[in-house]
Amino acid sequence: MSKLVVKDNALMNASYNLDLVEQRLILLAIIEARESGKGINANDPLTVHAESYINQFGVHRVTAYQALKDACDNLFARQFSYQSKSEKGNIQNHRSRWVSEIIYIDTEATVKIIFAPAIVPLITRLEEQFTKYDIEQISDLSSAYAIRLYELLICWRSTGKTPIIGLGEFRNRVGVLDSEYHRIAHLKERVIEHSIKQINEHTDITATYEQHKKGRTITGFSFKFKQKKPKQAEIATETPKTATNDPDTTKPLTEPQIAKYSMILCKLGSISDLSNFPDYPAFANWIGNILRNPEKADEQIAKRIFTALKTETDYSKKN
Repeated sequence: MSKLVVKDNALMNASYNLDLVEQRLILLAIIEARESGKGINANDPLTVHAESYINQFGVHRVTAYQALKDACDNLFARQFSYQSKSEKGNIQNHRSRWVSEIIYIDTEATVKIIFAPAIVPLITRLEEQFTKYDIEQISDLSSAYAIRLYELLICWRSTGKTPIIGLGEFRNRVGVLDSEYHRIAHLKERVIEHSIKQINEHTDITATYEQHKKGRTITGFSFKFKQKKPKQAEIATETPKTATNDPDTTKPLTEPQIAKYSMILCKLGSISDLSNFPDYPAFANWIGNILRNPEKADEQIAKRIFTALKTETDYSKKN
């Protein structure tokens, strides 16, 4: 299933401070709401198992259990702030807790979360301003600042660049405490540059930043980023010229082959952008129809799917 995280941009741009484990716990709870079909409301708990944390973030079992316990102790007290517009068009400044209740069941290594009423619509609504990303993009980020910066950047995915973000506002947005990194050199090295290094190595974008000054004083930062090329595009450039990925030249697949390869293809990152489906089986069914009748599909989409079939599965070796 596509582990998609959806947040309103008001929440993405909110000022808050969560540590790495708390951020991961929140993200897993959002995914649990989507995958279970429960949705998010202010009454029913969402369950996060330590096993999910272990599998998603590749940490040791004992580390995961202790991390979740510590997160439970701290998350209840955490707050965030954001802005909205009133009916008269005036700016409203909000302050809210993340959760209204949080429970850790020691014998089950399980966390149950009930989100605070104010945060529910910011996570669930898909209106004019929203941002979505696959949790796989941030699974290998080991810095809470890197996760916040990644979320901040992709709010401007359509333009690939942010406006100038004032120094104080930037500190708030990525969760730098007032007591931390007063020297600009330390802020740049330990927050910005360290986060960008992780983002460039482990996510789907490559980012750079620029500092802005008034006189000799740094007053803010702006960021630019580019989407990395799909993995399949890199593979395609290495494909011998004698090879072809044209659906018309591919031998028709049998029904068992369609069932097998559609489930493999639906989990490939190189074509994940084609999915608007709620789960893997639905996406696989759509892919299966294209494998079965490529002539009825969009030509470029069919070509991408058959390229992935031939270059990222064992199909070519067995046929």
